[in-house]
Amino acid sequence: MISHPRRWLILLVIVGADAMDMLDGTVVNVAAPTIHESLRTSATGLQWIVAGYSMALAVGLLVGARLGDVYGRRALFLIGLAGFTVASTICGLAATTTVLIAARVGQGFAGALMLPQGFPLLREVFSEKEMPRVFGIYAPVMGGAMMLGPILGGGLISLHLLREPWRPVFLVNVPVGLAAGLAAIVLLPRSSVRHARRLDLRGAGIAAVAVFALVYPLMEGRELGWPAWTFVSISASMALLVVLGLHLLRERRSGRDPLVEPGIFARAGYSPGALVVMLYFGGMSGAMLAGTLFLQLGERFSAVHAGLTVAPLAIGAAITAPLAGKLMSRLPGRTLIQVGCAVSFVGYALLAMILGSASHVSSWGMLAPLLLVGFGLGIFVVPGFDTILGNVTAAEVGSASGVLNALQQLAGAIGVAVLGTIFFFAVQRHGFEAGFHDTIWWTAVGLLAALALSPLLPGRAQAETSAGAAAGAAKPADASTAPSP
Repeated sequence: MISHPRRWLILLVIVGADAMDMLDGTVVNVAAPTIHESLRTSATGLQWIVAGYSMALAVGLLVGARLGDVYGRRALFLIGLAGFTVASTICGLAATTTVLIAARVGQGFAGALMLPQGFPLLREVFSEKEMPRVFGIYAPVMGGAMMLGPILGGGLISLHLLREPWRPVFLVNVPVGLAAGLAAIVLLPRSSVRHARRLDLRGAGIAAVAVFALVYPLMEGRELGWPAWTFVSISASMALLVVLGLHLLRERRSGRDPLVEPGIFARAGYSPGALVVMLYFGGMSGAMLAGTLFLQLGERFSAVHAGLTVAPLAIGAAITAPLAGKLMSRLPGRTLIQVGCAVSFVGYALLAMILGSASHVSSWGMLAPLLLVGFGLGIFVVPGFDTILGNVTAAEVGSASGVLNALQQLAGAIGVAVLGTIFFFAVQRHGFEAGFHDTIWWTAVGLLAALALSPLLPGRAQAETSAGAAAGAAKPADASTAPSP
């Protein structure tokens, strides 16, 4: 394969667009309390601002990759980038909570069209020999965006550039999106190659309804007193997932292109691995929600102070991720996943014990626990996807990694809903410190469950599973948070 002459500029465009999406997920964390004060939004409404994005991204990712196969990667990347920029503009100008929630959902769907196209586009313009170097650039930039997000968000809010200081958190995406869009139009190659004949619209519809039927009652249940319909809806979502599985099998047996390859769930270790991913990232999303609310509304930290306080988590991950990458050639990936879960568990448990023994905590007091959680994250995420895909065939790896990424995002929405409910319940009775304390302990319990499932994972990553494919799936879940009850 001959490399594209403008491939490094193309890499810059794709990395810039993906980093914009990553920043959007993390800068919202520290903006949550100011959004609450500005729009007078209820706790449930603010949870939707967070989880609506993750829910839309989760459902959209199942469709986005396949749309790229059907209509072309370049077209879908440009549509997704344009949609994300427009939705970010609407977020920044939103006058009501309803408009902001709708725009966040729009961001999620647009991101789902854009993100799955990145690595396939890079594979079209780079040779196989260059791809490890590409991944070596891509991963640190994404990690840096994750680390800088809370600090950038806090800084933008502290500058008070507008009368309502949270708006620049979204509007900062507009110039970046416009520049990336213009560059993409000029640089991205046109390709006539199509990898699928059609989109499984029926499967996409069933998946969307099933996810909504699960997340909606989890969001609304606490505020409404858990009426009977919430339990009916959750039960219906489980039934719809069974219907989806039967539909996928029927599509494959008929020789059509299903939404996802149904055979992936029969591969040894894949389904338990998906649960491990959901437990880990769902817990992290809920813990970040509680942490931001505790710091800004309970401890009265400024936005930039809160952003700097949680930065050690990302710094810890940046330190251990390269080490985990080197250790993958010596240790089974399953072992590294177990170590990552265990180290994060120790960090959460230490943080909960500090909260239980002190009336107030400082940034320095949270430094060591958050570093430990970050160390565990870096150790977990590098081998995580490659190892879970260990028994998946080469033909199934694209579908399997896409489903894992979608489940990771869905876990973020569920984590915000479930752990947010635990947090708000405790806050109403005992205050913010009790809410954060209880949320952290339940997050730790989730990690123990992940550890219990981990022996069912494959021992090592499959040789055919490329780092690039797994990395494209392993985008950290949106860890945005929602403010006060």
